[in-house]
Formats: sequence, C-alpha cells, structure tokens
Amino acid sequence: MGSKKKEIALQVNISTQELWEEMLSSKGLTVVDVYQGWCGPCKPMVSLFQKMRIEAGLDLLHFALAEADCLDVLEKYRGKCEPTFLFYAGGELVAVVRGANAPLLQKTIREQLEAEKKVLAEGCERKVIRDEPLSDEDGCLSHDKDIGDDEDVGECRTGQQASSGKTCTLAIIKPDAVVHGKTDEIIMKIHEAGFDILANEERTMTEAEMRLFYQHKAGEEAFEKLVHHMCSGPSHLLILTRPDPEGTEDVITAWRTLMGPCDPDVARREQPDSLRAQFGTEMPFNAVHGSQDREDASRELALLFPTFKFSDELLEASLCHGAEGAVGPTEARCFPEDTD
Repeated sequence: MGSKKKEIALQVNISTQELWEEMLSSKGLTVVDVYQGWCGPCKPMVSLFQKMRIEAGLDLLHFALAEADCLDVLEKYRGKCEPTFLFYAGGELVAVVRGANAPLLQKTIREQLEAEKKVLAEGCERKVIRDEPLSDEDGCLSHDKDIGDDEDVGECRTGQQASSGKTCTLAIIKPDAVVHGKTDEIIMKIHEAGFDILANEERTMTEAEMRLFYQHKAGEEAFEKLVHHMCSGPSHLLILTRPDPEGTEDVITAWRTLMGPCDPDVARREQPDSLRAQFGTEMPFNAVHGSQDREDASRELALLFPTFKFSDELLEASLCHGAEGAVGPTEARCFPEDTD
C-alpha cells in the first residue's frame, strides 16, 4: 500500500529507455515533464498534477519526469531553459506545452484526456503531432502557439526586443513570503498576470551573495538588516518572461507594476491589488524583488544564475550546467523610490 500511495502522489521518474517505452505504453494519457539536470523538474506544477490525478482517477492519467540528458530520444531538448511538457497517448505525441503555464497545462490535460477517452471508447482517430525538437522535418506542430514554433526556447534576452528570443527579468519571492507559505499563491498570480516562468530555483542565499547583490545600498542604514533578512531562509529565484505582441509593456516594467511600490504600506494605499500590498508586511519584508531595468536584470541574473552566459543582448543556457512580448529598453523605472 505504501508504494501505491507514493505512485499516486509522485510522478514516475524515467531514467532509462526501457522505462520510457514502458511508461509510454500505459493506457490513457501520459504527461512527461522534460527537465534539465541543472534546474530540476518543474515543482510548482506538482500540486496541479496531484489535483488533476484526483479529478481524473488513476486509470487513464499518468505523470512522469524525464531528464533530457539521460535519454537519447530527448537529445534535442537538452540545454533548453524553458520547461517542456510532452503529452503521449498510445505511445504517440499528441500535444506539447512549453513554459510553466498552469492554466494552459490544466486545459490541455482535460482536452487530451477527453480526446483519448473517445479514442478508447469509440475508436476515434488519435490526432498525432510532431514537435520540432524531436523531428528534423518541416511542418511540425506544437500545442502551445503562444510560444511560437520557430523560436529557440533555449534563448532569452534581458530587457530588449528579440526576434528569436525572449525578454527576461529576475524575480525573487523573499524569505518572509516563503516562510508564511505564500509561494504557491504568488506563483499562481504571476501566471494569471500573463508571465511565463522559465526557471524556478528554491535556495537560501549566502551573505556574500547578498552583499554583492545589494552593493549599491551598502551605505544605507537598512543595508545590514536587508542582507540579514535575505539570508534568513529559502527564497524562490525566478526567471520571468511575458508575451507582449502589441509592444505595450516590456517584461521588466510589467513585473514591477505587478509587484507594486516597495513599501507595503504605500502599496496598500496606492496599489492594493499589487503583490506587495497583498503579501508584504513592512520594510524590508515586502515579499518580492524585481530588477530595476535592463542593466540590473543582466547583472542580477548573472550573479544568481552564474551558469547562464550573457552577451550584450542575449541570455542563453550553458550546455554544461545552469539554473531554471514586444519590448524595448527600459528607460524609466516604474517606482523610482524602490531600490529593493
């Protein structure tokens, strides 16, 4: 019974070709989280998968993990900084979702599960697709059209228009929000606001990291308190991107708008729907951090995700190791008083 409970609660870890073939032969729909060893599986989605498993039952819905470096069939997914979820039915690929997009994943699971039920019960034809990273042929289809099939999902840019990449910024869910159990709620609000999370790493920062991170505040009275707070417990370090086809707001400005003013009291007065208004208490316990502008985004991402390589415009995943819209250079800060 113990092993049965574990199987219900957790995704099956596929580490060999034999296990891959066995899992894909399972009756029903199998959702595979393809991840990189340097960033690990997409943990924020586990609660959604558990909910969907309870909703759908055990017979026709299965979840699995597969490290890209461990399986030859996933070779072309290696080095990609964006989470990828492959949907298999009858051993065939039927859908792909790129990015940690909970609403899209939930919608896709329900749609594909219903389609597979019709295949099994009525003999309907199964709609099979090809995903570009798994095929060198033209005309490949991907379920998630918001990302774009011709994009290189291993690339993202910091604060500048990118024709073949993504605009990225750093977000931190601070220790005060993590210790009070607000991480999942904040991540859900990030998704609801239209952001995609390309990487999500939970760890406790070191004093050396935070002194370097906040070196521009070293002369301020609150510097020591801020450093101590940021080292006091686990934080969630996120790399965010956000589709913006209209070119109205770059990801850095959009994220700072969602955060709200630095001081939670000010945020509650001026922007009550912001994250700091809802989850912050008082300075420096304001729940979240965001990069000020393009230059800060590049510096902060290079410091906290050191195994990513930067050029003047491009942020790309290193092949050996690493973490996890229309835009323009950010010329003005959303909240000038916010240096945190």
